[in-house]
Amino acid sequence: MNRLLGAALACAFGLLAPHAAVAQTNVSKIIVPFAPGGGQDVLARVIAPELGRLLGQSFIIENRAGAGGAVGGGVVARSATDGTTLLMAASSHTISAALNRNPPFDPIKDFTAVAHVGSGAYVLLVNARLPAKTTAELIAHVKSNPGKLNYASAGVGSATHLASAYFAARADINIVHVPYKSTAEALNSVMTGDTQVLIVPTIGSQGYISNPDLRVLAVVSKSRVASLPDTPTVDESGLPGFEFTSWFGLLGPAGMPPEVTARINAALTQILASPDIAAKIQQQGVEPRAIASAAFAELLVENYETMKAIVKTAGPATE
Repeated sequence: MNRLLGAALACAFGLLAPHAAVAQTNVSKIIVPFAPGGGQDVLARVIAPELGRLLGQSFIIENRAGAGGAVGGGVVARSATDGTTLLMAASSHTISAALNRNPPFDPIKDFTAVAHVGSGAYVLLVNARLPAKTTAELIAHVKSNPGKLNYASAGVGSATHLASAYFAARADINIVHVPYKSTAEALNSVMTGDTQVLIVPTIGSQGYISNPDLRVLAVVSKSRVASLPDTPTVDESGLPGFEFTSWFGLLGPAGMPPEVTARINAALTQILASPDIAAKIQQQGVEPRAIASAAFAELLVENYETMKAIVKTAGPATE
C-alpha cells in the first residue's frame, strides 16, 4: 500500500525518483520542542492534518519540552532520515547554541532544512496596572525602579528570554528575569502581576492580547503587523532600531534523501497556497511564505549568525 501511495504522490508532485525511500509506517510525528499552547504548537496543529492528507500519513503532534527547545531538537536530530519525524522549529532552534549552552546537537549540521512555513513578529506586553502606555514610558519607569520589576519568559534560553534580555540591554535597563516552563505560564504570570513585562510571539498569544489584565505596548518588528494594525512598533514607540522576529519551519535530521525533503516541501507549499490555511496562520500574526529547501537552509545559517550577534549584545542578561 505504501509503495502504491508513494507512486501516486510521485505523479502528483513529479518529485520522487523511482527508487525513492518511502516511510515504513503510516504514522509520522511532528515534534514540538515546547509545551502545548505556544506558537510552534499552534502552527503544527494547523498544518499537520493537511500535511497528512497530502502525504498519506497520519501526523501526530508530540510535545517534547525542555532546555529552551533543545530536548525536542535532540530527539529529531537522532531520528531516522525517512521523513517520519520532523521538528516544528523557530528561531529558538539556534539560540541554545548561540548561547554556548552545549545543546545535544549542532543547529545547522545535524538537521535538514525541509520547509519554511512563515515568519512572525513578537509583541511587547505589560501588566495593565503598570503606568507605562508606550515603550518609552516603560523604559523610563524601569529606570526609575532599577531591579524592582520582573520580565517573564518561557524558560532560560528560550526565544522569549533572549528577546527580553536583548531589549533590556538595548534600553539599558535593570529588570529581573523570571523563567517559566511555557509561554502560557509566562503570560499568566504577567496577567496576575507576579511579573510585569513579557516579549512573546504573536502566534500562540492572540487569545491573551485582548485580556484586560494585559496591555500591548508595541510589536517587535520592522513594520506593523496585519493582525495588530493599530499597534506601533518598538522602533516607533521608544527604542529606535530594535526588532526581534522569528521564522517558523519544519526541520528533519541530517541526511534526509533530497527526494523525501522535496516531497514534503512541495506538500507544504500546496498547503500554504490554500486561502483558508493562509488565513488561519495570518490570524495568529504569522505571514506564510513557502520557499525552496535550499533557500530555507541559507535562512537558517543567517539566523544563527543573527542570534549570536544578539547574544553578544545582550551579554550577561542571557545567563
